[in-house]
Amino acid sequence: MYTLNEGEIIDSFQNMLSDLETITYGSYFCELVDIAIQEEESNRQLFKEFVTSFYLMRNNVVDLETLSVIFELKILKATGYGLNLDKCCICKRKLKSSNYMSLQYIGGVCDTCEKIKGIPISYGGYNILKYLNNIQIDKSYRIIIPENLKYEIRRILTTIISQNYFRKPKSLETLNFIKGSENYE
Repeated sequence: MYTLNEGEIIDSFQNMLSDLETITYGSYFCELVDIAIQEEESNRQLFKEFVTSFYLMRNNVVDLETLSVIFELKILKATGYGLNLDKCCICKRKLKSSNYMSLQYIGGVCDTCEKIKGIPISYGGYNILKYLNNIQIDKSYRIIIPENLKYEIRRILTTIISQNYFRKPKSLETLNFIKGSENYE
């Protein structure tokens, strides 16, 4: 049992509470960390990326969907489920691009290997995913992803996250439900 004698708040991110979308993404990031990291496990690099994400959200300098994709990739990498996008995950041949992601081996599949237990992806989506997998989170404000590719990447990462962790995050589902209902009013 731990005892905390004193603490000081450096930044409470209170201004994020005024925007539903920002607070939902902030909640989603917290939920991802809670799901992916074991209790009392230390991961300083992931903590740094988590706090950097909050500063980017607070200052409204980044597309929240793009930031969430990059943060998901960082979580997967930090917990041993990082995507293998440079080489075929089956035969280990070097890949420039691919149109299929293996969910079993969590990576791209070349044209010569059998494409089973996975999801098709466009070449553009694969290349963006490959780029985002290697970018630093503080550089995410520079990236603009077309909506159709955001949807494709989101579908793949959601599937990978739900398969590899003990529960699926629900925060973004709530936001998508609210956004969906706004379109019908």
